[in-house]
Amino acid sequence: MSETLVRVSNGRHPDLLRYIEQRGQVSIADVCDYLSVSAATARRHLDALADRGVVTRVHGGALATRRAAAEAPILQRALEQAEEKAAIGRATAALVRDGETIFLGSGTTVYEVARHLRDRRDLTIITNSAMIINALSALEDITIICVGGVLRRAELSMIGHLTELALAEVRAEKVIIGARGFDLEQGLTHDYLPETMTDRAILRLAGEVIVVADHTKCGRVSTAFVAPASVVHTLVTDPAAPAAFVAELTSRGTRVIQASM
Repeated sequence: MSETLVRVSNGRHPDLLRYIEQRGQVSIADVCDYLSVSAATARRHLDALADRGVVTRVHGGALATRRAAAEAPILQRALEQAEEKAAIGRATAALVRDGETIFLGSGTTVYEVARHLRDRRDLTIITNSAMIINALSALEDITIICVGGVLRRAELSMIGHLTELALAEVRAEKVIIGARGFDLEQGLTHDYLPETMTDRAILRLAGEVIVVADHTKCGRVSTAFVAPASVVHTLVTDPAAPAAFVAELTSRGTRVIQASM
């Protein structure tokens, strides 16, 4: 057995993991060449790394799993990927029809969706976001249902037990939410653990879940697990989303819309 193969057969695969992290994406053939192993052995090594949550297996290879940095306050995050978020907001708003009841979550990308809903008629919006309430409160054709609770200042959103009780009493046709990370294997994640139960209550409100996330969130994992990737019916992202991530998500039955910039 070669020295390289011994190193990756002892359970941790450090050299292979560094190789994947440097490249971002590898194919089975890449691993075969790098380790001088068969395709079956390459698949086993990738499966072992995927079991540890450090890579995401896709058809024919794997993607590096990126860890999300600590989340900045919402007003600061509004400056990050601003053009991408505006494009995602326009594309997502186009999915909303007059007369619908939708839930809009918190976050800067969902806020962009709200900004592009100003011309809708007879719309009912349920939200726990103070920013969205302020953005739409003057529009008489939009009914706003405000969900109360404990204010999370960094996000300007309501979370906690009181929020979850209120969410149990309402229903919507669509839920539109953001995510700190969206990984094929690790699912939807956020970096604030107390918010996860509120997020899960939100996801139960509607038969259609739309996640809005720019390319920096795709393939990224944060601290707190919210829900598996399978709960997402539609992802609206931007053209820079990793092609392998988009292809694999599409193959699993999730619609992916890449907003025109």
